[in-house]
Amino acid sequence: MSSRHDIKGPAGIAADGPSTRQLRVAEEVRRVLSDVFARTEFRDPELFDVHVTVTEVRISPDFRHATAFVARLGRTDIDEVLPALKRAAPFLRKALSKTMRLRIVPEVHFQPDTALDNAMELDQILRSPEVRRDLD
Repeated sequence: MSSRHDIKGPAGIAADGPSTRQLRVAEEVRRVLSDVFARTEFRDPELFDVHVTVTEVRISPDFRHATAFVARLGRTDIDEVLPALKRAAPFLRKALSKTMRLRIVPEVHFQPDTALDNAMELDQILRSPEVRRDLD
């Protein structure tokens, strides 16, 4: 029987998903970023008085890149904030380096989190009369 480390995908990366360490570090990055967004006022006018929620962080196997999925609760204009978040990424990386004890501090990239929008759209489809009729 082979272990998890014997199964490799492209470029020698384990084929069955992130490691426990990746998950642990990603969750810590999410927590630190959430704390920074909650208590920091950014100099960028586009981020002034903007409340961003970090819903998930995925980290690369080499721990050099972290993708933070972000949303604005009750609002759908997160795409307008992404350029400002990209400009703030070096500041956020520095905040990570001050808080986390990592040999390599990941470069942070931002993506909009569309999971809630997708779930609401699916719920609306399932409640439509045509689908309800087919399900009954």
